[in-house]
Amino acid sequence: MSSLRRPTECEVLIAGAGPTGLALACDLARRGVSCRIVDKLPGLRPGSRGKGLQPRTLEILEDLGVIGEILAHSGPYLPFRGYDGDRAIGGWSWFDQVRPRPDTPYPSLRMVPQYATERILCDRLEALGVRVEHGVEIVDLRQDPDGVSVVLRADSGAEESVRCAYLVGADGAHSRVRAAAGVGFRGETDGDRRVLVGDIAVEGLDREHTHAWPDAAGGPVAFFPLPGTEEFCFFAGLAPGEDVTLTARGVAGLVAARTGRADIRPHSPSWLSVYTFNVRMAERFRTGRVFLAGDAAHVHPPAGGQGVNTGIQDAFNLGWKLGAVLRGAPEGLLDSYEEERLPVAARVLELSSRLQTAAARENLRFRQPGRETHQLQLHYRDSALSWDRRTAAGPLRAGDRAPDAVCRDPYGARVRLFDALRGPQATVLAFGLDDTGVRQELLPPGAAVRTVIHPEVDAWPAGARAVLVDADSSVHTAYGVAKGDVAVIRPDGYIGLLADRRNLSDVRPYLARISPVPV
Repeated sequence: MSSLRRPTECEVLIAGAGPTGLALACDLARRGVSCRIVDKLPGLRPGSRGKGLQPRTLEILEDLGVIGEILAHSGPYLPFRGYDGDRAIGGWSWFDQVRPRPDTPYPSLRMVPQYATERILCDRLEALGVRVEHGVEIVDLRQDPDGVSVVLRADSGAEESVRCAYLVGADGAHSRVRAAAGVGFRGETDGDRRVLVGDIAVEGLDREHTHAWPDAAGGPVAFFPLPGTEEFCFFAGLAPGEDVTLTARGVAGLVAARTGRADIRPHSPSWLSVYTFNVRMAERFRTGRVFLAGDAAHVHPPAGGQGVNTGIQDAFNLGWKLGAVLRGAPEGLLDSYEEERLPVAARVLELSSRLQTAAARENLRFRQPGRETHQLQLHYRDSALSWDRRTAAGPLRAGDRAPDAVCRDPYGARVRLFDALRGPQATVLAFGLDDTGVRQELLPPGAAVRTVIHPEVDAWPAGARAVLVDADSSVHTAYGVAKGDVAVIRPDGYIGLLADRRNLSDVRPYLARISPVPV
């Protein structure tokens, strides 16, 4: 059944209800933007697919209000137990498990089946008043200076004309939106590099390890226990031209042939697929009022777990900008989406390709460089939205991710800096300054501003209403700031402006570039 509905106008129409489209819809909905999200599939996608969520993505999901559910349905990547036939040959790990630090609350990759991530985001979106319209696809679009006219077709064959201010294609590697917008998709598909993947029940293997036959004749085989389920994610490299039957019997025959073990009994698959390696990127991420995000903009090989994470970060970069422009911010703010995300996608694609080459060479034994893959180091330092107005630079620069820190509230209770930053707004951190005075002198009425004081250096500002006490210096150390400095944290958790006391007058014009109301 189609879920097409009226009215036929909305501010933002999103094509594709994977993690990217769902994250974007959640972000827009909490900003009060009227949006619709459609997907041509009749329901949620099956399969674990993009199952690795990186630390920066976990921070985003916390801001969107779903981190509790994500952590409850996730687990660490378990260490490998290697075999040669039925003989154990030792173990290894892909990733280090790192303890949280004050500046990094989620320091390690988490394994979450993609269907669980999508279900959690769907539930969050419904709580915000928006429901995914399944069984609906975009079949035509025309844009003009004032908006985009789109034709939707339901699985019943019924069509609907929709008018939206902006259209976002998050509809995957075979994006109908990208094709209709005339955007090229450069890169390569390697038909000789294929893997059989799936989610399947298995008898004969424990769930405390990832089980792998890296040097099996015919290609490597591995079983990854999926958290919160009784299934394993199954992986098997395929030789060029090798045929495989996508059934339980086909998987069982392949496993028996490659491992030589009759005690391993795969059965009852919930999802099986053959994946062909792709490395592609759109020539543009924006054309007029049409934007591309996620796999519609860039397709990654699986090594390093970068694809789904890069897509969610696309969404988080785009959502606040669309919301701000729709509420009165300068439309030029939207130019920064492609300016910031296209170079990041290019760098991440290069990393994914390099790691995929290492994975193929070392047959599952390679270690993944966490610092590179965690996406905490990705930045927008070269963006027109990154203003560094200090005479002496600190460890962070405008355009860097804003780190977390441990503070105290005026009553001595422990509070994270991320608690103060959470939500759809930009936040001004005024170091040692009276936040009331900062509001009056620098900011429009109602702007979010928090005074951060160091108890050994700063007197309690008279009249300050929103104070964070940096009791252990973690904020000042992480941000490299001094008394009188100001940091503007963008709604997506990146530092937009760093200014010292001599340049506080830059705060108002900066906010004028990104604010949803005139400053």
